[in-house]
Amino acid sequence: MMSGYGARMASQRALLPRSTPAASGMSSRSITALLDRLEARSIECHSLMVVRHGHVVAEGWWAPYSAERPHLLYSLTKSFTSVAVGLAIADGLLSLDDRVVHVLPDQVPAGISEQGYRITVHHLLSMTAGHLTDSLAEAWELEPDDLVKGFLGLPFAVAEGTRHTYDNSTTYILARMVERVTGRGLAEFLDERLFKPMGVDHAEWDRVKSGAVFGFHGLHLTTEAIAAFGELLLRGGMWGDRRLVPGEWVELATGRHVDCVPFKDGADDADFSCGYGYQFWMSRHGYHGHGSFGQQCVVVPSHDLVVAVTAQGESQEVLDAMWECLLPGVDHPGSAQDDEILADRLRQLSLSPVPGSADPGRSAGATLDASSEGSALPDGTTVIIDPADGGWLVRLGSLLDVEVGHGEWRESSPLGRPVVAAGAWQGSTFVADLYVVTTPHRVRLVVDTEARTAAATWSTVPLTGSSLELHVRSPLMTRPDVA
Repeated sequence: MMSGYGARMASQRALLPRSTPAASGMSSRSITALLDRLEARSIECHSLMVVRHGHVVAEGWWAPYSAERPHLLYSLTKSFTSVAVGLAIADGLLSLDDRVVHVLPDQVPAGISEQGYRITVHHLLSMTAGHLTDSLAEAWELEPDDLVKGFLGLPFAVAEGTRHTYDNSTTYILARMVERVTGRGLAEFLDERLFKPMGVDHAEWDRVKSGAVFGFHGLHLTTEAIAAFGELLLRGGMWGDRRLVPGEWVELATGRHVDCVPFKDGADDADFSCGYGYQFWMSRHGYHGHGSFGQQCVVVPSHDLVVAVTAQGESQEVLDAMWECLLPGVDHPGSAQDDEILADRLRQLSLSPVPGSADPGRSAGATLDASSEGSALPDGTTVIIDPADGGWLVRLGSLLDVEVGHGEWRESSPLGRPVVAAGAWQGSTFVADLYVVTTPHRVRLVVDTEARTAAATWSTVPLTGSSLELHVRSPLMTRPDVA
């Protein structure tokens, strides 16, 4: 069953022309090698799109993920906010030297420090305001109703402009500055200036409780829209014969402004140690926009190449695979037969449904135990499993009814956002995977019919919290407390 959300997305038209690897000077075997590497390392990708010379030469989605479905970008959202800043600057409404205190004077804390007074658009874009750690949680705690004021009120550890520290608050403030000077919401501004001219009509945003978009997180786009954004950057802000973003801004934003320490302490994250631009990471080859759990837009100008990825994994592993498997195939086209072998494999990509039997007619009930880490539902939630149309209807308390298929994916939208699920009986235990398919995350439901207990745990806990109810509402609205 396709929800209204899914049906709406299915009407989406192509943003980029199609070609084959061979016709665009790519080896399809190198793309196959990339898929082999991801599989061998158990890296869970949800989609992959490779664009060479402006043409999509390979595209695939691991079911139940699909082409028409927008996917949460997490911090890849920041790169879009950077473009919004560039557009406001091009319009003469903002400059790199503008100070936060002058653009948002009503959000300046009493007794602001001299350094807080000096923070500019440049410092925010390059994340060089002077904090040593991400200030988001601390700033929110200091000022629960005003993250801008909280950020400016925190002490600074080093001089502005001297050290890069990955800091979500900086992008949140940039979003508010763009909104102040343009008089438009960030989502509406980007719709008008970027997405609609490109033909992207499905951008969806998660929002903070006030209704404003996060800016640093929360944009949902299809894989093709991510790839099209990369192509726009690669073409210096041109979309066809129309200039959407000033070339000077693309060059400035995707250029290196500051050294950066590894993204994670003690990690060998080579592509997060090459320097930082204006809400873009420099890479060993080109540059990339990056979101948690492996959401990526990789642009390699030297090879006229764009790669878009959505995933639930570690970005560095995917980047390593790109450089070691994909790049050697650039300018080494193979045969049409190789291309067809690759295309056939891409059409059959799938994550594995839960193994086990259908056991038709069997019902069960249980009470949820939320003691395990990463529980998606509250302790004591009733779980009822009833057979339905060759699968099951799973009732989670009084709020969520989820359809579950056997050996197939079944979709429902209990609170607005789709959940795609498959399950099976394994002896006396019922197991189902509930994919919150507009995000990287899924919930594993395990019901022990003998003990009459159940557990519902996230594969990876969303950064905006563990409540399943929160993540299947549309739009998601929460405090800006992403860690």
